[in-house]
Amino acid sequence: MSHLTLVALIVRDYDRAIAFFTTVLGFELVEDSASRTNDGRPKRWVVVRPPGAETGMLLARADGPVQEAAIGAQFAGRVGLFLRVDDFDATIEGMTAAGVTFATTPREEPFGRVVVFEDCEGNRWDLLGPAPG
Repeated sequence: MSHLTLVALIVRDYDRAIAFFTTVLGFELVEDSASRTNDGRPKRWVVVRPPGAETGMLLARADGPVQEAAIGAQFAGRVGLFLRVDDFDATIEGMTAAGVTFATTPREEPFGRVVVFEDCEGNRWDLLGPAPG
């Protein structure tokens, strides 16, 4: 095994999620192609990732009531995703201007500055600044 390729994130709407990840977080849209569910219904294969990253996120539109119930709660209220950035303050400023909800205020930790934010579906992320040098 060499690396983790994708992490799936259940979303309500492909285009809304693509807009959030590309416009607000600055991810690249790597792929957006027609696909089919296991039983033949149409869907899309949508992958976004931070520029230069190997691991991406598969934005998977909810299919049925069980998946719809998991939107925004994939990690049961915990932080489940972690995004490291080079310029912590500028990133927070841009996210604030874009209307992102922050669940905490920034704090210092041994691994760097951190603040919890919510994505477009309400999943919690840690935004991580550089570790102290």
